[in-house]
Amino acid sequence: MKCLVTGGAGFIGSSLVDRLLARGDQVVCYDNFETGQIEFLKEAQENHNFTLVKGDTLDADALKEAMAGCEMVFHLAANADVRFGTQHPRRDLEQNTIATYNVLSAMKGAGVSKIAFSSTGSVYGEAAVIPTPEDAPFPVQTSLYGASKLAGEGLISAFCEGYDFQAWIFRFVSILGERYTHGHVFDFYQQLSKEPGKLKVLGDGTQRKSYLYIQDCIDAIFTAVEKAKDKVNIFNLGTDEYIEVKDSIRFISEEMGVSPTLSFSGGSRGWIGDNPFIFLDCSKIRRLGWKPMLTIREAVIRTLRYLKANEWVFEARRAPAWS
Repeated sequence: MKCLVTGGAGFIGSSLVDRLLARGDQVVCYDNFETGQIEFLKEAQENHNFTLVKGDTLDADALKEAMAGCEMVFHLAANADVRFGTQHPRRDLEQNTIATYNVLSAMKGAGVSKIAFSSTGSVYGEAAVIPTPEDAPFPVQTSLYGASKLAGEGLISAFCEGYDFQAWIFRFVSILGERYTHGHVFDFYQQLSKEPGKLKVLGDGTQRKSYLYIQDCIDAIFTAVEKAKDKVNIFNLGTDEYIEVKDSIRFISEEMGVSPTLSFSGGSRGWIGDNPFIFLDCSKIRRLGWKPMLTIREAVIRTLRYLKANEWVFEARRAPAWS
């Protein structure tokens, strides 16, 4: 199969690229390198089935050209900066919603009808049903990121109905693992490396969240695409457990051999739109035979060890990724 991966130089995207290549697929990686890293594609670039295109999802013509001959699109490119969404609200609209429309429009023009989409568990807002199933009633949206992803889901569903597309929509919890460059483990490790004796924590540390290891996430994507054959297939992806932020701090502190004094910003939310309790019902994907291999603790530790061995990612996040 020949496929296009938007955001293919990012954390999840590059990991997916490697797995697609490993099973013999032809892969076109499409990325603007705003946050993606060329280093993540080092092995992929040695594979004759790999093509790299530097392009933006806001460029519909470039998308259509890159899709030539493809059979499927994995649309992972997005603005994932949930915390600062209220400071630049148009970014979520453009990079998540409009970009998704551009991808769909380009697919229509290029004759591609299959799409896998990285959505988010944030579309459930502060859910009334815990653990939250895919058919839970949607509450009021609490983050611009979640709202923009939900709008993307709606566009995809409409294209499936109007143009006979087939879609797999994945509502992720937070993903951890190798090549992770954004989130609480990244932030806490960076803080503790500079000042091992203290740690600033947003919220009160009792926020409860679920996390999923990157390779378990990709296993789930492959399972769904291979086995779920409805027109629109929606799956929660996560583990059957959750932890408090304080638990994660304990895992990280033990691994680093530090005992920091914690200072909390206070309140049950770390920022506007932060959901204090995310726990998804993932029985639907499990019924297809998938289950995660790593616990949340194991995923946190693997992430931490990757960061310790690859501290270049901290500098790379502050500098242009493309040269």
